[in-house]
Amino acid sequence: MGCRTRVLNGKRHAAAFTLVEVMVVVAIIGLILAIAIPNWVKTRTRAQTDICIENLSQLETAKQLWALEFGKAAGETPDEDDLCGPDRYIKSMPICPASGEYSINPIGTNATCSIEGHFLSF
Repeated sequence: MGCRTRVLNGKRHAAAFTLVEVMVVVAIIGLILAIAIPNWVKTRTRAQTDICIENLSQLETAKQLWALEFGKAAGETPDEDDLCGPDRYIKSMPICPASGEYSINPIGTNATCSIEGHFLSF
């Protein structure tokens, strides 16, 4: 099966895309990417924030369970070994997907992340 041909001024020419057609297609793809990439970045950032808040919630739950089980009062701070382990409240210390650092904080104060906007509010 050969290339399509067309006759122009009595001569046969192979059918092909013109430079203008190729440039229009490239411009359309560029426009689509210009719209899609910022939305992808925003969605990724929002997903990281949501995961971080869920991790903070798990830390806070583990902290409260630790306080109830051992009769700890507000103001006492568990360490990572008190909360994390195979026979503890969570298997391992969660990791912030945006590379933030978690602070467990004392009972009565929510666990926090070092990334601005990653906070537990209740």
